[in-house]
Amino acid sequence: MPQGVPAVVPDDGLTTRQRRNRPLLIVHTGTGKGKSTAAFGLALRAWNQGWPIGVFQFVKSAKWRVGEERALRVLGASGEGGTVAWHKMGEGWSWVQRDIATSEEAAREGWEQVRRDLAAQTYRLYVLDEFAYPMHWGWVDTAEVVAALRERPGTQHVVITGRNAPPALLEAADLVTEMGKVKHPMDAGQKGQRGIEW
Repeated sequence: MPQGVPAVVPDDGLTTRQRRNRPLLIVHTGTGKGKSTAAFGLALRAWNQGWPIGVFQFVKSAKWRVGEERALRVLGASGEGGTVAWHKMGEGWSWVQRDIATSEEAAREGWEQVRRDLAAQTYRLYVLDEFAYPMHWGWVDTAEVVAALRERPGTQHVVITGRNAPPALLEAADLVTEMGKVKHPMDAGQKGQRGIEW
């Protein structure tokens, strides 16, 4: 196992093991591609550790069939690693005209389900895919989310993806990665393709 050495060891009274096993709040944000992809890679690691995983997709349409969903569902059902539950409550991307009230209600219902699961310690890893958007749009209260995540019991890890993650969420997070776009095929007029975008 890799043995990373932290730059600072806080005087918090915790042992190295206690500090290592603290639950993390992870945020993948920014304008670049790969935020969800990185979160699903983390889910693969969690599956390998035998952790129960809950994936909650907040913006992507419930009709879409993405490769990560199929792969993680097959792995979760294999009995070899952790279990995987997949929850979709999205109506589609924000730039496609949708019934905003329905989308907002779905996002709130999704967040309430996450809160119930956190209280029950249902999963060891939560992937809240595209959840930064409902907070950014004001559909879900960021302060409420931050408080619930700070107070979550046990050793539940949470990863949140999406552009425009609110500053209060970034401040509360243990790990923040900002994906920056340098170049993308869409800049040259190329649409998304199978195996790359889905």
